[in-house]
Amino acid sequence: MCTTCGCGHGETTINGISPVRRKRVASAAHGYRLPGEHEHEHEHEPVAGPLGAVHAPEVDPERTLRLEHDILASNDALADRNRARLAAQGIFALNLVSSPGSGKTTLLVETIRHWQQHTAVAVIEGDQQTANDADRIRATGVPAVQINTGKGCHLDAHMVAQALDTLRGDGALASDSLLLIENVGNLVCPAAFDLGEAHKVAILSVTEGEDKPLKYPDMFRAADLMILSKTDLLPYLDFDVEAAIRMARQVRPGLPVICLSVKTGAGMDEWLGWLKAGCGQAQRAAEPRE
Repeated sequence: MCTTCGCGHGETTINGISPVRRKRVASAAHGYRLPGEHEHEHEHEPVAGPLGAVHAPEVDPERTLRLEHDILASNDALADRNRARLAAQGIFALNLVSSPGSGKTTLLVETIRHWQQHTAVAVIEGDQQTANDADRIRATGVPAVQINTGKGCHLDAHMVAQALDTLRGDGALASDSLLLIENVGNLVCPAAFDLGEAHKVAILSVTEGEDKPLKYPDMFRAADLMILSKTDLLPYLDFDVEAAIRMARQVRPGLPVICLSVKTGAGMDEWLGWLKAGCGQAQRAAEPRE
């Protein structure tokens, strides 16, 4: 089990193919691991440790914290390389995060339908199993890479680097384009793992509780935009929009919020405008290209 979040490891596939593993290197806390991957402790179930850390029984909590630091430091270094690769091409990359069922994929499909007239777009899909969401994206005519994490509960920078290589090898990652990364549905672990994106976008649906930002503060604190989705259902629900926004800004002061319904189209123009502004900024900041 993973010492950081308790998820399993070793079953990741990219478009259904198990990636070639890089040479193992010694970790700072001894033992061996792959660059960017979790380190594991035998097969004990994880238990809560100090400061909310997760560790296996009979493992020194201080060593666990060192492992977590090493894991995240390795991930962050690779995320920085991903970010530099994307920035050099003027690609605006977003990491869409939410709990399961918030409407991420439906939002992606509708966004693509409105967006294709502006720039090229590509998608990286993260799920534990199936290629259902990637198939929905591909049906729009847009290239999509499916990452299946197996028992893993989040994407990491190593997985995204491999997906970028796949897109680039297929000629599907154009300069000055939009890259949308749909993370595994989970409001906990994706908050800790930088993928190299320009921004995390947290999606909260009105079918969830308005107190989600307080229950999962790390995720909303890490986000640069919150989308309140499925607002067409508000007449049928007991959901306080103002309270949800207030709680989100309690953990992330000044957090921009877009209230959006894919069904009615409400908020789509504001969302597309935000994307256009981000793409323009990425293109202007890109390194000179031949």
